Amino acid sequence: MTRIGFVGAGAVARRHADTLRRLGDVDIVGVTDPDESRARAFGRACGARVHAGHAGLAASGVDALYICVPPYAHGPAEFAAVEAGVPFFVEKPLATDLRTAEEIAERVAEAGLATATGYHWRYLDTVRVARELLAGREAGLVHCYWLDRVAPPWWWVDRALSGGQVVEQATHVLDLARLLLGEVEHAYAAAVRHAGNAFATRIDDATVATLRFASGAIGTLASTCLLPCKHRAGLQVFADGLALDISESELVTHAGEDLRHLPADQQAAKTRADRAFIDAVQGRAADIRAPYAEALRTHRLGCAIAASVAEGRPVTLEEEP
Repeated sequence: MTRIGFVGAGAVARRHADTLRRLGDVDIVGVTDPDESRARAFGRACGARVHAGHAGLAASGVDALYICVPPYAHGPAEFAAVEAGVPFFVEKPLATDLRTAEEIAERVAEAGLATATGYHWRYLDTVRVARELLAGREAGLVHCYWLDRVAPPWWWVDRALSGGQVVEQATHVLDLARLLLGEVEHAYAAAVRHAGNAFATRIDDATVATLRFASGAIGTLASTCLLPCKHRAGLQVFADGLALDISESELVTHAGEDLRHLPADQQAAKTRADRAFIDAVQGRAADIRAPYAEALRTHRLGCAIAASVAEGRPVTLEEEP
């Protein structure tokens, strides 16, 4: 049995724990969370020992860690995992800023650790179909959108704690845009805050960005948290003779007169992501589609859009060293 420890005991951690227990070859043996009552409840549910901190948990003999913490809390747990030589799965976003994530990536590369991240949309069967349909076609345009409400966590409405909606939430659609169209070279963005919004001093109400890809394709991102519930989240891709509409729930394909709707299995995608990481920890061939270094590229794009908003100018994404 593979011994797993959890840093964080919130809703996302509980979802991963439920999935891992269904795999049949995993024991959840430890947990730590600043909220002691939440950690104890998680421990009772999973039969896990509660640890006082992430360093002790990382050094307790676990085979791997799941790091499910708010954006502002990233860094210490990842560094503790690297120090202990423990592989880790980390939820997105990687941090509120770029510097923290880049330092973690450097240490992970030096240690040669197996990692995985929470970009589970990559595991949707519908995304595989979209990639197959785009193979051999030149994609020229992508529209990305995340049109939603203010998310429930208390920290979400403060950009210093969440990174903002683009970095924290719309990162899923930016990740798929990269997966399907390649790397973005330039981003230019603007945002608005309405005075009547109770959160206006801490988070943007809406953001729009234009993107230019290295392939020559162009794209847009639109995000808002002004709505009472989620309206839509996904992306539309337009290629030679083909239109794709991709969300977490379905893929719509339109080629000539042929219009098709393919449902997506969200839970299966999340299970595949967890299974792939456990396979890697166990030394098996593993289908990890977004290791830390790959997720960093998506995080870098989200941070570039945020920087463009803050600085009021286009931002060029630097090539990796």
